[in-house]
Amino acid sequence: MSTVISLPEPGPAENFRIERQEVGAPGPGFLRVRHEAIGLNYVDIYQRSGLYPLPAYPTTLGMEAAGVIEAIGEGVADLKVGDRIAYVGAPSGSYATTRLLAAEQAIRLPDTVSSKRAAASMLKGLTTYMLLKDVYPVGEDTVMFVQSAAGGLGSMLVRWGKHFGATVIGAVSSPEKAEVAKRLGADHVIVGRETDLAAEVHRLTDGKGVDVAYEGLAGPNFLRVLDCVRPFGMIVNIGQITGPLPDNLAKEVAAPRAVAFARPSVMFYISDNARYRKAADRVVHHLAAGIGSDPSAEYKLEDVVTAHQDLETGNTTGSAILLP
Repeated sequence: MSTVISLPEPGPAENFRIERQEVGAPGPGFLRVRHEAIGLNYVDIYQRSGLYPLPAYPTTLGMEAAGVIEAIGEGVADLKVGDRIAYVGAPSGSYATTRLLAAEQAIRLPDTVSSKRAAASMLKGLTTYMLLKDVYPVGEDTVMFVQSAAGGLGSMLVRWGKHFGATVIGAVSSPEKAEVAKRLGADHVIVGRETDLAAEVHRLTDGKGVDVAYEGLAGPNFLRVLDCVRPFGMIVNIGQITGPLPDNLAKEVAAPRAVAFARPSVMFYISDNARYRKAADRVVHHLAAGIGSDPSAEYKLEDVVTAHQDLETGNTTGSAILLP
């Protein structure tokens, strides 16, 4: 029997229900995986609230986890019972102690990468790889801006951006989070929700602005960050925590700023299995080399309501996980 967090319908975190469900034998091409750690991501909030509707309800959330293979279906040749693996992707369902998983999603973990680190890092790592390598290639000549630089994805953007040689300007809401961003390697950190971001960024860049900005709040914040980007630079939206994007987005981006806009989907990015496995291999490589972080917050699976409330209200820094 598996403990499963069920969501009968979209809504607040209090909608979650704890259930016990039978998990059968895996069919052809599938695995049965016993989870050791489960990733907690802001996309889970969007799905739970209904902003990103799921195909049917009741449903189980969760886009990533790490664990141990318990059983293997027919036709799976490159994995065995007892292997440690991590995975990312649809369909959701990782909020459970055990689940069935398509074998093509499983990424074998080396002994040097713990299940906790993998569960906290794989989806954010894939997103970071997509953003820094494919959406806007970042290198030694790049000056980048990261909103929420002490958050789960933001902290990884800071750390990997520095690894790739970029100059990183981060923005955070408090002095405590500023210390986190500085420890991660940010060259400059702007503190405070009401701070004039553009003025600070232009001061730090001798009036030039940044080459690329990663912004995940949307709402009024989008235009504040847009003013930080140099002409012919790029602003990348990676979330809508405080509201939707502006209705007049094309006008605001195209004139008078001449700034490119991207809103990439990591789920589309990894829907191609070859691309998913290539990017996941690089993420695991970086995690094994120490370019990654262990979770900063851990919750029991049964405490998923509290976990969602903390994530939604910004009471976490870095990455958080659920433990079966």
